[in-house]
Amino acid sequence: MNNNFLGFGVGLRTDHYQHVVDNRPDVDWLEVISENFMVAGGKPKYFLHAVRENYPIVMHGVSMSIAGTDPLNMDYLKKLKMLSSEIQPEWVSDHLCWTGAEGLNSHDLLPVPYNNEVITHIVDRIQQVQEILGRALVLENVSSYLTYNQSDMEEWDFINTIAEHSGCKILLDINNIYVSSRNHGFSAQTFLHAIKPEHIQQFHLAGHSDYGDYMIDTHDHDVPPAVWDLYADAVKKFGLISTLIERDDNIPPFEDLHAEMKHARDIAQRTLDLNSA
Repeated sequence: MNNNFLGFGVGLRTDHYQHVVDNRPDVDWLEVISENFMVAGGKPKYFLHAVRENYPIVMHGVSMSIAGTDPLNMDYLKKLKMLSSEIQPEWVSDHLCWTGAEGLNSHDLLPVPYNNEVITHIVDRIQQVQEILGRALVLENVSSYLTYNQSDMEEWDFINTIAEHSGCKILLDINNIYVSSRNHGFSAQTFLHAIKPEHIQQFHLAGHSDYGDYMIDTHDHDVPPAVWDLYADAVKKFGLISTLIERDDNIPPFEDLHAEMKHARDIAQRTLDLNSA
């Protein structure tokens, strides 16, 4: 069992700020998008502090560009550290990807070639960030829609090696594994079972858009059955890991996400009960 197990949570989005503050729903923890609160004050910051009084918080970023070739954005990292010091999250996460080049932001989470040169580059940047933040960084596997000729290893070996050499932890997005497996024709089970348990800090569960020949990680649908099944396999392998329902578009009432969170908890409990039987 993960010593930092928080339980089962929901990603906090603008639509639900007031609901969470007023109703204090029965969730174990909440995850916030870091960039939404890296400001001096204002209404989002008011809600963040109100929520933080009642729940553990995890900060999840989308624009660190840890794999990018531009220099690390020190102004961004300074603001990230200030927010982290202010609200004391359980951990700080971002994505194992790049998000732009030459100062231009793609507003997307872009994959990298899987080879030792890229590993060395990313590990060095992770260590710089961890020194600045004064804490281990947690990085998420992203969905991908293309591969690189320069790749000479599998994504799961790439992720394991980066975690081993940098000391970072992994946010394993179960939906992203499934989406990439469908897009590239590899086994989601192979990916899942290759990741070393000691690296895992958190799970994400989300939905996607299925276009038949390919899938897009849109986070605008309920978690589908295939992702629930893969999640059960993940629990079987890794045990209890802090699990979050993530939704970024087509936002439903909070109660719908809460129901998905409870379903995740039920699957985890049922899976572990079967394992111990």
